[in-house]
Amino acid sequence: MSNHYGPEYVRAIAPYQAGKPIAEVAREFGLDEASIVKLASNENPFGVPESARQAMLAAAADLGRYPDANGFDLKAALAKRYDVPADWITLGNGSNDILEIAAHAFVEKGQAVVYSQYSFAVYALATQGLGARHIVVPAADYGHDLAAMLAAVDADTRLIFVANPNNPTGTFIPAAEMEAFLQKVPAHVVVVLDEAYNEFLAAENQFESAQWVKKYPNLLVSRTFSKAYGLAGLRVGFGIAQPALTDLLNRIRQPFNVNSMAQAAAIAALNDKEFLSRSAANNAAGYQQFVAAFEALGLEYVPSFGNFVLVKVGADADAGARVNLALLQQGVIVRPVGNYGLPQWLRISIGLPQENAILIAALTKALAA
Repeated sequence: MSNHYGPEYVRAIAPYQAGKPIAEVAREFGLDEASIVKLASNENPFGVPESARQAMLAAAADLGRYPDANGFDLKAALAKRYDVPADWITLGNGSNDILEIAAHAFVEKGQAVVYSQYSFAVYALATQGLGARHIVVPAADYGHDLAAMLAAVDADTRLIFVANPNNPTGTFIPAAEMEAFLQKVPAHVVVVLDEAYNEFLAAENQFESAQWVKKYPNLLVSRTFSKAYGLAGLRVGFGIAQPALTDLLNRIRQPFNVNSMAQAAAIAALNDKEFLSRSAANNAAGYQQFVAAFEALGLEYVPSFGNFVLVKVGADADAGARVNLALLQQGVIVRPVGNYGLPQWLRISIGLPQENAILIAALTKALAA
């Protein structure tokens, strides 16, 4: 008799690896926490907006009560912002929650999920957790090959994940290409358009995918408050889709999956246009700072549309791990991406100007060693 618990496909899952916390690096390398620069998890270097902090303090008075399970006020704010009915919105414990709920709502064991090589690790994890079949489409220039993804759809495919911009590579699919793809996807296949980094796009690349939801009943747009809005620690995201999809999502969603403080903070952050524009401006400047340094160092990088850059730090097979360790020893945390099949690369989040400068100096030293 086997002493294993659970199905084989669950035992085969490699758990998600988050960026190293500052406290862990301080303990491991004997460093002062205050001196450590974390550029590993694509967080907003400005932290929580003051508007959201004040909203949380007000919400704290009522934490003895359960949160609004329907998130009425937050949904109303989102409905106004994205010009969709409130019942088209599903709230999530971060957008990660939306991705997982979608997989469980639309895919049965043995059916297929299509996603791209070098796309967000959670797509593979969500598929594996269902015992569903992975259809991993080779990337084109480190990004999504939409034509190949469309061609890969078979009779058992029920879900396609598309990240735009993509994490960890930073690539971006323009609006015309994205909509041409949506027009061709079979009606029985749900497309999850994961836009966690949308707010960092330059104005000329911005498009309102929420409006596509009105035309494509099989489209679910996923967004988050963890990146540009600075609320990563609160875990709040949302999905926008027609009621036929949101009805299924809400049957599976945990009833109190977004806590009271997160709902209050998200409403405040959503309406804090000054914070959002300051974050986007800092990101654009930081990207130029990184690109100039990488080019001066002769490093290959993938042009990025997010708040991070994927950079190749050596030709040897363990370059990423080696340089990552050298950076950790200097108190700089970045993200190795060997688990994505990119062992020679590091993903580096864009921080404040002084944090970026510390990273550049540490990387220069690590590469010279």
